[in-house]
Amino acid sequence: MDILILRHVIAETREEFASAGQPDDLRPLTREGVHEFTKVARKLHAIVPTLDLIATSPLMRARQTAELLAKGYGLPLVETDALRPEAPFTKFASLVKRSTATEVIAIVGHEPHLSGLVAWLIGDKGARITMKKGGACLVRFDRGAQRGAVSLMWLLPPGVLRRLARGT
Repeated sequence: MDILILRHVIAETREEFASAGQPDDLRPLTREGVHEFTKVARKLHAIVPTLDLIATSPLMRARQTAELLAKGYGLPLVETDALRPEAPFTKFASLVKRSTATEVIAIVGHEPHLSGLVAWLIGDKGARITMKKGGACLVRFDRGAQRGAVSLMWLLPPGVLRRLARGT
């Protein structure tokens, strides 16, 4: 099983959004973020041609990013609290165990939760990766959906994804 892991793209600033009296869970993407990720999503579709499931954090910025990704794959979204920033990694493991070994799933979430999740899945607490806004990585379960059976296949920061999307 492969998991495409995406951090949501650029959202409105926390401070500006908070001044409107709205909860942070509702903070949306910026127009620039939507514009850039629309192109990146097409390139991701070329790199990862099939997905069986797209799961997202219920927070607005992650859900909007997942919706942009879902357009190219024609898939509905599954919102899960397992991808909330404070969710225990074991909650995510339960979600993955329901998938088959041949499936490719995408998840959209937040930092530092996602980089911690990758380290946890790899089984190495010392592993350090950074998921920038709009960045992506692909992990592969080598032997069943279990912790410690994951290899990091690639990690692409958003700048590289944007250059790939532009063809430069």
